[in-house]
Amino acid sequence: MTRQRNWAGNLTYRAANWHSPRSVGEVRERVRRADRVKVLGSRHSFNGIADTDGAMLSLEHLNRVVGLDRERGTVTVEGGIRYGELSRFLHGQGYALPNLASLPHISVAGACMTATHGSGDRVGNLATAVSALELVTADGEVVEVSREGNPETFPGMVVGLGGLGIVTRLTLDVMPTFEMRQDVYEDLALEVLETHFDAVLSSADSVSLFTDWRRPRFYQAWLKRRVTGRDPFGPPREWFGARPAPGDRHPIPGLSPVNCTPQMGVPGPWHERLPHFRLEYTPSSGEELQSEYLVPRQHALAAFRAIHALGEQMAPILQVAEVRSVAADDLWMSPFYRQPCVGLHFTWRRDEAAVRAFLPHLEAALAPLAARPHWGKVFTLPPEALPGLFGKLPDFRRLLEEYDPQGKFRNAFLDRYIFGAARPGVPELLATVAEG
Repeated sequence: MTRQRNWAGNLTYRAANWHSPRSVGEVRERVRRADRVKVLGSRHSFNGIADTDGAMLSLEHLNRVVGLDRERGTVTVEGGIRYGELSRFLHGQGYALPNLASLPHISVAGACMTATHGSGDRVGNLATAVSALELVTADGEVVEVSREGNPETFPGMVVGLGGLGIVTRLTLDVMPTFEMRQDVYEDLALEVLETHFDAVLSSADSVSLFTDWRRPRFYQAWLKRRVTGRDPFGPPREWFGARPAPGDRHPIPGLSPVNCTPQMGVPGPWHERLPHFRLEYTPSSGEELQSEYLVPRQHALAAFRAIHALGEQMAPILQVAEVRSVAADDLWMSPFYRQPCVGLHFTWRRDEAAVRAFLPHLEAALAPLAARPHWGKVFTLPPEALPGLFGKLPDFRRLLEEYDPQGKFRNAFLDRYIFGAARPGVPELLATVAEG
């Protein structure tokens, strides 16, 4: 069998067997028969969090909308659905999700399990919309848990890192649909944030700042605002000293914006403005790696200074960096647990050796600022650093042991970063790097 890779091509999965079940019953049977098993979503993780040397399940056939509850304001979906398809369905029914990530191509379950996020001072990561889960547990049984029915443990299960079971259904909070506009400004000076930090990041529903960290500026700022008839908006000719872009832009200067969502203030449905990229286009060739660190909001300016000081050192491997804000939540393994944060995202060239050689310098610069890593990206923090960053990690470990006492859903990533934090010496078998 030909070995399969992740989206970026930097990781070759080690699974001995691959299956694409067409029913929850088949998922249950596969789980019962397996010694080790994991589930794979859209393959948009850049590390071994979803890898296994056992059986790999894809939920690509379990991708339907199960039901829309208009009275409760929720939608229930199967575990394999992607945000793009779900968003189109919801908009057609007059509803919306509170937020979306940059890519509509990612699976709902995978994004929520890793606390993937969008942007906005008033909205949390995508997992905060989850109000109920259906899991196939290690013994093949189906378990349903919810925010209302399991208030003590549910916050520990939503961002489950794939360790509690196979998520076959999710119920998400929805809201009435809305339209948005997207305006892009260029050349925002870094020094502006020293005195206008809150005003800049709260000036739209979603704000993304792009830079290369080599110069003290953000070369693009993407502002996404809701459009309402009661509150018409006219974009200023100058925004904190930045000027409006004369045309659509790609986050990486010089690349065509054809696969990006419409800009220039043209109103459109929420799901065609909140992401950076269009569903009908592949966002890029996949020739990249990604890292992200979430810094408590009060430390953001210090983080900007620390990263800018490393700008020349990272220049040969950096494609683009993005800054966004995310609200606090109460999900145990979320990087935003009880702490509003600023996301510091890095898109690297696909040179894993060079990226991993540089990351310890970046992580050391951010360590005094309590920077937490994104679970699905590339990072090199040692496992002993994580309990100090994720205070609920011991409680999460006990939850994994309760739901999966034999370690059927464990893998090298969880062994190292969740259980290895308590048991030093676990081998670092996080990924098989693809040749070439």
